[in-house]
Amino acid sequence: MSTEPNAPATTPADPETPEPPRGHPVSFVRRGSRLQGRRREAWAELAGDYLIEVPRVSADTSVDPDYRFDAAGAFGRHAPLVVEVGSGLGEAITHAAELNPDRNFLALEVYRPGLAQTMLRISQKGLTNVRVAQVNAPEALAGMLGPASLSELWVYFPDPWHKVRHRKRRLVKESFVELAARVLEPGGLFRLATDWSDYAVQMRSVLNASPMFANLHAGERTGEMSPLTQVWESGVESVVGGAPVRKGKDPVSTGNTGINEGTDTLGGWAPRFEDRPLTSFENKALEAGRMVFDLTYRRTGLPTG
Repeated sequence: MSTEPNAPATTPADPETPEPPRGHPVSFVRRGSRLQGRRREAWAELAGDYLIEVPRVSADTSVDPDYRFDAAGAFGRHAPLVVEVGSGLGEAITHAAELNPDRNFLALEVYRPGLAQTMLRISQKGLTNVRVAQVNAPEALAGMLGPASLSELWVYFPDPWHKVRHRKRRLVKESFVELAARVLEPGGLFRLATDWSDYAVQMRSVLNASPMFANLHAGERTGEMSPLTQVWESGVESVVGGAPVRKGKDPVSTGNTGINEGTDTLGGWAPRFEDRPLTSFENKALEAGRMVFDLTYRRTGLPTG
């Protein structure tokens, strides 16, 4: 675990510029990692208790390919492990950890302020079953986490990367699904949520195409009951972030934003996961009029890798 609160943070001048290249696009940009006020204090005071010290190879979110996370050592016990990718300010994972003291939880996040806030929440709630790590999630799933070591994997509201030229940076794609299959135990659950319909369709498509996953709600919420149909019919995504699209510009979220664009006959949308609280991020999406799409898949077959 790390106790270095003043480690230098990478803050590119261009907020659209990702970290130094790793040979493949990353799913995030570094919008600033400076710690201030209480979060700076939290990093100094709490990192030694909750932050996993991950060996690096280049960037400060990279993972040495030889490093293996020792869950029993980190938590001081053997228990089912739940990992959240992109844990943000820690609202979801600390809420779930409080409800499920018999499970271990690991928050993976690239932004130091988010990790500092998560550690504050852990401390304030008196939780002993949560740890955090500043890592690029695909690298963590590729080697840091052992095969079949997770009972659940969560990806809630990943960056949608609206622009077509940026979509290669989306996290949930075929290669990430393969990594998810590697770390989930047989029968383990992969839970996802997004508030953008075209990303929801992409998630559903790549997971439905994988022989390693089965949709727990296949065939459910089709037609008029589908949130996808409702988005298409309402045209709600003709606004971005709740603000009207600038005159002469097309919506960047999806091509299916007009009234009566179609009916979703496939469905497969899960009910909202009851252990996920209404986070500040999700609440902003709802206030902007967007709908939330939930998906839940079960890992099938034997572990890989």
